[in-house]
Amino acid sequence: VDLAEKEMDNPMFRSDTVLSDVHLHCPSKRHLMVRLNAVGQPVFLSYFKLLWSTEDLASGKHVREIATGREHHCRSGDELCDKDRSNIKKEEELNSEGVEALLDDDGDLEVVRRPRSASDLQAEDLLRDIVCPVILMKGKEDAFEDEEQECSCSNVVKIEHTMATPLEDVGKQVWRAAFLLADYILFKRDTFRCCSVLELGGGTGIASIIMATVAKRVYCTDVGEDLLAMCEQNVALNKHLMEPGGGEIQVKELDWLKDEFCTDREAPYSWSEEEIADLLDHCSVIMAADVFYDDDLTDALFRTLYRITHNLRNSCTVYLALEKRLNFTLRHMDVTCEAYSHFRNTLSDLENLQDGKMKYTVEPIKLDFCQFLVYERIEQL
Repeated sequence: VDLAEKEMDNPMFRSDTVLSDVHLHCPSKRHLMVRLNAVGQPVFLSYFKLLWSTEDLASGKHVREIATGREHHCRSGDELCDKDRSNIKKEEELNSEGVEALLDDDGDLEVVRRPRSASDLQAEDLLRDIVCPVILMKGKEDAFEDEEQECSCSNVVKIEHTMATPLEDVGKQVWRAAFLLADYILFKRDTFRCCSVLELGGGTGIASIIMATVAKRVYCTDVGEDLLAMCEQNVALNKHLMEPGGGEIQVKELDWLKDEFCTDREAPYSWSEEEIADLLDHCSVIMAADVFYDDDLTDALFRTLYRITHNLRNSCTVYLALEKRLNFTLRHMDVTCEAYSHFRNTLSDLENLQDGKMKYTVEPIKLDFCQFLVYERIEQL
């Protein structure tokens, strides 16, 4: 605990440190630090609220629908809830004022900045919500007792994750594209019902957990014993979400840089011959979220996709979700999306592949489906 407190009071970031945007998902919530992992990284527990409960998903009842873009509707039957009606009214009033209301006398954009302190009583409402990790200490185990009571088990996903890691450990963080994929799964749940599914680069396992609420069996795969142990812990934390539908998750190692499944019985998270046969005989869905950030790994992923789909007994649909990240590079002296461009080129190569054995077709999915998890669905997704 003392070590953890020291780390959080004096954070040290290396040049290759990657920060999670998990605070955007729960901007007004604290994140409980539960432990240090095997490599000394602080591990946090966050609650991600489902806007539909699992009971409503099972019955198909529409409790809430959030459309993309500027319109946010909350429906129970055909009625808007009071909160969203108020928000829409405020937005309409803001729109009616026009852009001119945001300009100063010289025509420049006038930005209202939030104060750094609450010394001005009139500015208290403009203060940002302070989001900070809570360190679990002896005698403070009930720090989140009230929050847990507020969150019913049927509409909350509990995920252990890290906040910041080197690039090679980004799978331990939570990323937006996993939420986007989870949204699509819940929106198209009848499509995935009773399916056998493989997730590549499952990370913390949130997409696999949501998939297992409707699918029969999910093989959630990644590489690294520490990461897979975290994923397995998250599966255990959310077992109650999968039990109503009878879905199950198998956490397994799958290294894209190797040509074969790991079958070493001494290795943790290895595959048995029966599990490999079950995957190849029954898998009809493969999915991956936010795994396209390194060109070499992108190439390795597509080679793995080809190898696995080539050996499947039945045809398969692959769902890929990602965030198009804009970066300024000195090489181009401009804002570029090199990782995304390489992904699109590799995807095009796969679609144009003509080997007489496999045929791939690529179809984009419009992001006009409902939002079921609380996160920021940005246009770069």
